[in-house]
Amino acid sequence: MAGDTRSRTGPAATEAELACPIAPVVDIVFSRWTTPILWTLHTHGRQRFVELERRIGSITPKVLTQRLRQLERDGLVVRTYHPEVPPRVEYEISGLGRSLAPLFAHLAEWADTHLDDVERARRAYDGGA
Repeated sequence: MAGDTRSRTGPAATEAELACPIAPVVDIVFSRWTTPILWTLHTHGRQRFVELERRIGSITPKVLTQRLRQLERDGLVVRTYHPEVPPRVEYEISGLGRSLAPLFAHLAEWADTHLDDVERARRAYDGGA
């Protein structure tokens, strides 16, 4: 249901969902390439495939295609085909994808505030403090 904030606890819930109700969201949003794709589309707006590929950098065309298809399937990205010569395809973040913006903003703020702390903890753990 749209707007339903209850966790999935019924018979369809997996053990991971019961242990951590946000596990399905993490699986959808935080896969290796999903976050950079959504961030790029949110930041730069509608993009053609080649523009996305250039902005993201090290992603291969095959992986970008796979991730865009999955994001379209999940409703986070909209693909628009323009029947021109040559054909043109554009991708943009959907309303559902845009609804993740506050989450990304909080994560960016957390990173800005705490990544240095994480690096210090890693050095201390590794014996290089």
